[in-house]
Amino acid sequence: MSGKKPEYKQQLTAAGKIKKTNKYAYLFVPLLLVLADYVAVLCAEQLSFTLRNYLITNNGVLRITPFTFFVITPVIYLFFLHIFELYTRQTQFWRIIAGIFNANLYAIITCIVLLYILHIGGNISRLYVGMLGIFSFIFIVVLRYILKALFVKLHVFEEAVLLLGAGRTARNLLYHISSDVGLNYRFIGYLEDNTPNAEVAAQLPCLGRFSDAIAVIKKTGVKRVLVTAPRLESGQLQNIIYDVQPLVNSVAFIPDTGNMPLSNVDFESLVDGRVMMFQIRNNLRSRWNRLLKFTFDWCLTLAGTICISPILLAIGIWVYRDSPGPIIFKHRRIGKNGREFACYKFRSMCADADIKLKELLETDPGARAEWDRDFKLKDDPRITKSGAFLRRTSLDELPQIFNVLKGEMSLVGPRPIIREEIPRYGKYIKDYYMVRPGITGMWQTSGRSDIDYDERVQMDTWYVRNWNIWFDIVLLWRTFKVVINGKGAY
Repeated sequence: MSGKKPEYKQQLTAAGKIKKTNKYAYLFVPLLLVLADYVAVLCAEQLSFTLRNYLITNNGVLRITPFTFFVITPVIYLFFLHIFELYTRQTQFWRIIAGIFNANLYAIITCIVLLYILHIGGNISRLYVGMLGIFSFIFIVVLRYILKALFVKLHVFEEAVLLLGAGRTARNLLYHISSDVGLNYRFIGYLEDNTPNAEVAAQLPCLGRFSDAIAVIKKTGVKRVLVTAPRLESGQLQNIIYDVQPLVNSVAFIPDTGNMPLSNVDFESLVDGRVMMFQIRNNLRSRWNRLLKFTFDWCLTLAGTICISPILLAIGIWVYRDSPGPIIFKHRRIGKNGREFACYKFRSMCADADIKLKELLETDPGARAEWDRDFKLKDDPRITKSGAFLRRTSLDELPQIFNVLKGEMSLVGPRPIIREEIPRYGKYIKDYYMVRPGITGMWQTSGRSDIDYDERVQMDTWYVRNWNIWFDIVLLWRTFKVVINGKGAY
């Protein structure tokens, strides 16, 4: 014990050196965001005003009073952005985008109503208002992203956070937060009574045990504490919260919920706050949400197909010249409600791939074990030269856009599986059957083929139960980044 004490003190001293810009980030960041949003709204107003007068000349020049331009419209926007907690709440950036969309919608409606109440509605162009709604949303999102990305790059206005717990939950938290500019946290270290997760220990210093929480908080001045030890007994967790809450601005904890779908959850405090009731919603049970998802998929896919048709043609010619045979490979996959369909891909293997696979599995025990475990081979000898590139870049999956147009697949959803994989899903196969499988999904954007099978199943079922249109948009963006990096694909 005597040998570890000096190391702990040295780490604590290093962790205590929190910049003032980081120490008071909870004060500075909201002010900077307000300024950025104000500038974004002004830019949207000016662009909308200029375009309207340029496009429409026969109805006279549009005029807006300086008070409306510089005060009324921006204040309405800032008010609703505040109502949706976009200045005080740290959250993932895709949730920030969803909040900005809602605030923008309410702001536009309020502007229209207010203008007509003030009897100046006749002077305002509907084209101007429509463009204002579009440009305001775009400019606010873009400026916020640039500002937050700048904070991350320069390591300024990072909110210092102390972790209580360094197990698998803390590891997953660090992985997701490190790649999200919406959560500009700087973890100063962790407290742990047990053996920490190796990845957490490699990234952060150990500052002591749970019993050292008060001393560490006072020494470092950290204002946010996050308890990432879901296996703590309720009494122990309660004592920790009561001890540290008076010393910090925020204390949060991650409860032990297993794999429960908690993205769409409402909670209500009962019995004067002593009892908490959680109500879990399944968004895809709603016909409206299913129609919204299908419409989003179909319209975006149709537009995308038109745009990338030259690329599809070029790849098709390359595949045929590299390895004569069918350009499109049709593989039987399981879709919604357990129905089979032909899943389209550019052929990335030799024409007699099934025969070669059978021979390989009969003669190579290692390949057989890998196939039985993952239904994939990392070093597959059947792959052609063009196929290796197409798989590495995921371009082999582009023909699946025709599956989407046929209503057999979605842009985003669970990974399409073969019939032999159904037993591996166990009770979670019911979640899989609820929706159409997707060209991309959570597992493809979270390590892709590097993730083990059981974790992929959990990701699929989590997505189904927590579907959100904004999350689909985020997964499409993450897919683009993963494909560019070529991570985990084979």
